[in-house]
Parts: sequence; C-alpha cells; structure tokens
Amino acid sequence: MTTASTTTARLKSLSLGVIPLVACLIGASQADSAQARNWRINPARTSVGFVVDGIGWPRTKGRFRDFDGRISINFDNPAASRVSFKVAAKSVDVGSPSFNDYLRTDAFFDVAQYPTITFTSTKVEKVDDSHARVTGDLTIRGITRPLTIDVALDKPADRGSSQIGFRATGVIKRLAFNMSAGFPAISNDVDLIVTTEAQAQ
Repeated sequence: MTTASTTTARLKSLSLGVIPLVACLIGASQADSAQARNWRINPARTSVGFVVDGIGWPRTKGRFRDFDGRISINFDNPAASRVSFKVAAKSVDVGSPSFNDYLRTDAFFDVAQYPTITFTSTKVEKVDDSHARVTGDLTIRGITRPLTIDVALDKPADRGSSQIGFRATGVIKRLAFNMSAGFPAISNDVDLIVTTEAQAQ
C-alpha cells in the first residue's frame, strides 16, 4: 500500500531530479538564442585594396571604391559569426583611367556581364583574442571559389563596442576566375588587403 508519506517522498525525489534538468535546458536555450552583435562597415574608414606583381614593370596597386559589408559576431560561439562583403567590380581603380577601363573588359572583370564581386563566410575560427581566420565563398565573374583570409583586430570587439576595426589579408588566384590575360607576365597571385572600421547596428 502506498502511503501519503511515501508519495510525498517520491514526488520530492522526482522534483530533485527534474529541477537540474530544467535548469540545464533553460541554460542551453539561452545559449542557443544568444544574440549576435551586428556591424556594418564604414565606407569612409575602409579600404579594399590589392597588389599584383609583374615581370618587367613595378608591382601594381589598386583598390575598389564602391562596396558594402556586414559583420555579425557571436561572442559566446565565435564559429557562428558571419561576414559578408559586396563590391562593385566597375569601381576598380589602379590610378590610370585607361588601365581601369581595360580591367573592366572581359579580359579581366567583365563588369558588363558580372557587375558584382561577393564574399560570404562559411567558417570563422578564433585564433586568439585579436586574430581570426575566415573561410568563405568568393565569387568573381560568376565563378565561386573558396578563399581563406587572416583577420587582425585593430580595435577590440566586445558586447559593448560601438565600433570595431580590423585588417584582413588573403591571396586570390586570378586564373581560378578565368582572368588569364597577361599571364605569366602578370602574376596569378593577387594580394588582397582590406582595412576597415565598422559601426554597430
């Protein structure tokens, strides 16, 4: 026969087991729903540049002047952070109007058919408190290839930051995007150098 005291004891035992389980579930739910902090790049404080070496002439330095970028950082789970960048290919500028026009042709960026260059992260790895490695999909001329960039923070990022600053570097293999004009006199390797400040949204 089950007595009232026995029932009470069982309920107490059950509650002692359930309470920690509920606490764990609540904690997990809170962690999963933790809001990432979002930033948008400040164009006035950003440079999207590149450098390419050649045989028989000095290295060429250039930049893009029209772009947009967004960053989402999950401080509790850095791997869940996201980066996206969009560049207007026609905004390429190497300091020579005639060369700029040449770069816009189908020999290079083919801006008439492929006006936009995009990068979307697929993996973010925290190296230490001021460095990260970001792998993503880079699309140029309608061709998508993986690209890994190394990121160094110039300004610390935390939940209370209103702005962050960083420098990102990587190497783009232009032949992978069917940009073979001038090769091998113009190197296959194009050094990407991005410096930026981003404002919290």
